[in-house]
Amino acid sequence: MHLSQAVRHMTPSMTIGMDDRARALRRQGVDVVSFAAGEPDFDTPEAIKQAAIRAIREGFTKYTSPAGIPELRQAVAERLRRDYGADYAPDEIVITAGGKPALYFALRALCEAGDEVLVPVPAWVSYIEQVRLAGARPVAVPTDGGDGWQPRTDRIVPLLGPRTRAIIVNSPHNPTGTVYTRETLAALVEVSQRHGVYLLSDEIYESMVYDGARHVCLPGAWPEARDRIVLLNSMSKTYAMTGWRLGYVAAPRPLADGIAALQGHLSGNPNSIAQKAALSALAERVELGEMVAEYDRRRRYVVERLNSLSGVACAMPRGAFYAFPDVRGVLARPGGPTTSAALAEYLLEQAHVALVPGEAFEAPGFLRLSYATSMARIEQGLDRLAQALEPLAARV
Repeated sequence: MHLSQAVRHMTPSMTIGMDDRARALRRQGVDVVSFAAGEPDFDTPEAIKQAAIRAIREGFTKYTSPAGIPELRQAVAERLRRDYGADYAPDEIVITAGGKPALYFALRALCEAGDEVLVPVPAWVSYIEQVRLAGARPVAVPTDGGDGWQPRTDRIVPLLGPRTRAIIVNSPHNPTGTVYTRETLAALVEVSQRHGVYLLSDEIYESMVYDGARHVCLPGAWPEARDRIVLLNSMSKTYAMTGWRLGYVAAPRPLADGIAALQGHLSGNPNSIAQKAALSALAERVELGEMVAEYDRRRRYVVERLNSLSGVACAMPRGAFYAFPDVRGVLARPGGPTTSAALAEYLLEQAHVALVPGEAFEAPGFLRLSYATSMARIEQGLDRLAQALEPLAARV
């Protein structure tokens, strides 16, 4: 069978793949602790669910505008203005069928074939693949754990060229959990303005920051640069609405119109019922403090346990809900796994613990562990992890 070059060269999502394998093992009766999926274990808040039920009962089950219902676009605009001082009109907001389409439609609206998009790495698995699918070329910008994974302009500027169209910005960051400093973001804005490139700012983990860290919303902090900023967000993580598939883009009007037109052809419109649910989440200002506090508790426990393991070093993340341990000390041991991908396989087979290898994020030698699961399962999974790594430690 003939498959397109784009599909043949595409790497399937390793995060989804590892979680699918965990599910498959569970169906076979194997008790697998999965740290693979970045999915909140909290239930969608009751008020949001009730809004969806009302929408169904009232027959709000038809097509909507490709850009989303006006009330929700207005609510997103009001929320951005209220929380961050980011000034958008409702017609500069496009509601999308999830956070992934928000990014892809933005890339398709901005990029011509052969354009380049800079992607600081480590990076979320879909950034590079979506850039390629949009016909552009991803250019990896290395970052360093010793710098707190902050993207440095002295590494970015040499990679800029005449075809550079955009830089992807992700803070709080997946997979490292870093939160970009205001100084880092200011430098990126300056590069964007000076070189005429766009910043695609993925702020999906905005509500999950710890240890006094503050999320800085790009268009709110630098309104003078908003014409070169595309804000990307989603309801999935903040409101535990992963399966509802609802995201949004805030962008200058011509770009927003282009994104809405793309969505009109490719997915029609976002789910009507989910839009009513999201409207309730924004209108009622659903309280998130308890959820974030629980993530914080898990975060501290996970990092402490990981750092107690021989050959493992894990910095304390300040955002999102991921730990990103450096396992190169384990990989250096004779007779054991020599790559983080092989180590992830070993842990799944021997310990029935699913993690995502760093290769998925362009960061070999690391593993990503999501602590968006219950403390009881976290404790059980880390106990298994310690037991499985013990024989490897004995080989030193």
